Amino acid sequence: MRRLHTATEAGAGVATIEAAAASVGELQAAIESVIKGKPEAVRLCLVGLLAGGHLLVEDVPGVGKTTLAQALARALDCEFQRIQFTSDLLPSDVIGLSIFNERTGAFEFRRGPVFANVVLADEINRTTPKTQSALLEAMGEGHVTVEGTTYRLPQPFIVVATQNPIEHHGTYPLPESQLDRFMLRLRLGYPGADVEKVILRDREVGDPLEAVRPVLTGEAVAELRRQVANVAVDDALVDYLLRIVTATRDSEMLDLGVSPRGTLALFRAAQALALTEERAYCVPDDIKRLVLPVFAHRIAVSSRFSSTLRRSEEAETVLREIMKTVSVPI
Repeated sequence: MRRLHTATEAGAGVATIEAAAASVGELQAAIESVIKGKPEAVRLCLVGLLAGGHLLVEDVPGVGKTTLAQALARALDCEFQRIQFTSDLLPSDVIGLSIFNERTGAFEFRRGPVFANVVLADEINRTTPKTQSALLEAMGEGHVTVEGTTYRLPQPFIVVATQNPIEHHGTYPLPESQLDRFMLRLRLGYPGADVEKVILRDREVGDPLEAVRPVLTGEAVAELRRQVANVAVDDALVDYLLRIVTATRDSEMLDLGVSPRGTLALFRAAQALALTEERAYCVPDDIKRLVLPVFAHRIAVSSRFSSTLRRSEEAETVLREIMKTVSVPI
């Protein structure tokens, strides 16, 4: 039986980098019991969680996007809500609305599903921009405002959104302001033949998702996040990160470079990645490994350099070229 890390353990037993990494390892193992053959995607998912960011999982239908989010939620002893985004979904269906109470003669706010620790925004690009924007304040500020009153969201708070590529019928591209709120964008891809065989066998007698049990409490996640903030980042690495960011803003191949929010996202994600690998300090490979998942969805490739590739693939190609021009600290 897996141990459930409590608030006390978060403050004491998770007081060292090794213990913190062990807790993360248990969480990763719980998720990988369902998501087979995708260790890098699962690791990046945990990086987003520990760094206090939100995740966008983009891929074709049926490769496990929703299952990844559900496995994460089941492995955490936190409140979970799923929102199925459709073309007729309204902002009030996400954040809630005020309803008149005839007995008290006053309006009462009924909280929407966004008031949870883990929120699965399933197929977020199948709803209208107006409803998509309902998540902006929640993701960026950790609260929502309804009729002049601000309501704090529970902590920890993470949105795991899934979307199908915009080339698929019936989708609305997420605007840049929405994309910039996501710390990382992940892709799962098709499994290999051997892995897919394991997936089939695992589901012969039931859904392995049902067997996932909580291994971390919300308080433990909050403590791990505080430890992430203490991971050391040398000035040489900060300068390396800033050179990459500046190169995206100066590149003639891009109409939109990385924002300051994106800079901070990569900085914090690198700290989280180091923690998951039992290090109290960052190394250049942490930055290099995270550039694509943190930056690719934040930049816009100029139409002069467009190709037959999808937008996301074009952005990744440009970033790889930029990385070749930036010197790595030794």
